[in-house]
Amino acid sequence: MADMSAFREAVTAWAAGGSGDTARELAGQLHVRTAVLLEGLSDAAAVGALAASRGRDLAAEGVCVLPMGGAMSVARFAGLVGPPGLGLRLTGLCDEAEHGFYARGLERAGAPEHGFHVCAADLEDELIRALGTARVEEIIRSEGDDRALRTFLRQPAQRGRPSRQQLRRFLGTKKGRKIHYGRVLVEALVPERVPAPLDGLLAGL
Repeated sequence: MADMSAFREAVTAWAAGGSGDTARELAGQLHVRTAVLLEGLSDAAAVGALAASRGRDLAAEGVCVLPMGGAMSVARFAGLVGPPGLGLRLTGLCDEAEHGFYARGLERAGAPEHGFHVCAADLEDELIRALGTARVEEIIRSEGDDRALRTFLRQPAQRGRPSRQQLRRFLGTKKGRKIHYGRVLVEALVPERVPAPLDGLLAGL
């Protein structure tokens, strides 16, 4: 039986130049109504973790969380799954520096921009600010990455940098680390400390 991951894979293949027939068929079978456009897998992990913490099953609600592999793909994905293509409602997160790509891409697709939530730097920065650097360092130690963090902080390029910037950079230094901590940091949040962009996204679904 098809599930939302199959639809996600079909859309990704379509965006890479394949046929859209499978995506169209699955969209109907799964009653997909909304696509959450995200830059990458770490954002998807964070959204999934917050949804789970609130007892939400997004796939069952007809919501597809769709990592695009970068902000510059937004026009392509919006055109395929938004008004010109499958006609799904579009929402998502974007980094402040990439907001222009989103605005132009959504305009080209004839999709409203108001469902998209902007992170000040990126979602990792939002999560670090929400938790505080001391708590994030504690989480990193509990996840077994204390030695890796201490080695990273000894690098000359990190000396004198604010702790928040150091931690944000550390999360991106190893393949898969941002994805892992996208989930772990969200799970460590108390409800009133969820960053506004992430909270607003879930509230609007």
